[in-house]
Amino acid sequence: MMKKPVTLLVIGAGDRGTYFGKYAVHYPDKAKVVGVAEPRQYQREFLKKQNDIPDENVAEDWKEFISREKFADAVIIATPDALHAEIAVAFAKKGYHLFLEKPMANSEEDCRRVAKTAKDNSSIVSVGHVLRYNFITQKIKEIINRGAIGDIASIQHLEPVGYWHYAHSYVRGNWHDEKKSSSFLLAKSCHDLDWISYIVGRKCKAVSSFGALKYFREENKPDGAAEYCYECPHEPECPYSAKKIYFGFLKKGKTDWPVSVVTPNPTEESLTEALRTGPYGRCVYQGVNDVVDHQVVNMFFEDNITASFTVTAFTEEAYRKTTIFGTRGELYCDGDIIRVYDFLTDKTEIFDLKVMAEDSKLSGHGGGDFEWIKSFISAVAENDPSKILSGAEETLESHLMVFAAERARKENCVVNL
Repeated sequence: MMKKPVTLLVIGAGDRGTYFGKYAVHYPDKAKVVGVAEPRQYQREFLKKQNDIPDENVAEDWKEFISREKFADAVIIATPDALHAEIAVAFAKKGYHLFLEKPMANSEEDCRRVAKTAKDNSSIVSVGHVLRYNFITQKIKEIINRGAIGDIASIQHLEPVGYWHYAHSYVRGNWHDEKKSSSFLLAKSCHDLDWISYIVGRKCKAVSSFGALKYFREENKPDGAAEYCYECPHEPECPYSAKKIYFGFLKKGKTDWPVSVVTPNPTEESLTEALRTGPYGRCVYQGVNDVVDHQVVNMFFEDNITASFTVTAFTEEAYRKTTIFGTRGELYCDGDIIRVYDFLTDKTEIFDLKVMAEDSKLSGHGGGDFEWIKSFISAVAENDPSKILSGAEETLESHLMVFAAERARKENCVVNL
């Protein structure tokens, strides 16, 4: 028998909420978006039209849905980080399943509260650790599980954020202020600590960390620089110029993220207006940001496995690079290839990831976005949480690593978990 589509509420119709709402458009037999809550009119109306949502299920405030009887199977929570815990707890108590953008919450206490509430109310939870789901990660797991490099001894992992991406999200954007969102490590790199935990497959015992806000500070502001790039005499020589970054994308015909975050319907005129007056046109040396722009984390796992992680703003590209050192071989991955060297045979095996990539309607994060929501919809439809790789318990474990790393950084100590 044909199963009914899983019904969804979208809380937060920004870039990610709208993006995952498209799954129901592409696969109407699998899922249907039946409600949206979003305070901004343009974004609210856009998702309403995209998913043909009835007027009575369109709200400015998500609390309107809490006051009603449950009318969907699950909720997509894609709001700012600081709101995740309150919304997740409220909907779990109403019996909704939770498709929750990372982070699960921005404090250890709230993460534990979300996990417990979901468990107490039998809510299926899937958190947005999309790197677990992409085909590259699954190929690496397959290689390790077949013993190609022996036992893992250590991992060296780099997340190169990209100079413009950091300026967009963490200086000018929603994650520039830790008090209003979350730490840089939680907002950007909980993906990566979670990924390392998933690959190692052991519990983390201790962490240390160092990091700082080195460059995007008021003291590095050039003499005579203006508040906005459009008014600044230094703009033509500034690599972080908002005009350079966003019009560079527009000239290439790219009107989705990140340009769509600056203005929801990007044109030359609307983008100009947004950069003249809005936060994304602001000088990066205004001092309104406080999150670190580079950080290292060292981890010690069970079975004497070590891992080191570096995240930095100061890179050309945004493709993660990883080396996994095993007792019988070495594995390297840069997003284009996986290279496996065998100590016994002295032979190298190359996997071309561009050839292996699968085309999908939601191809972000190496196909991880698609596999994430696909697995969640399947888990809800079949009432089978085992289909999910990033449940509340797994997420809590890797989030605790992040919180410990931040404590280690701020207190200049080693933190035992």
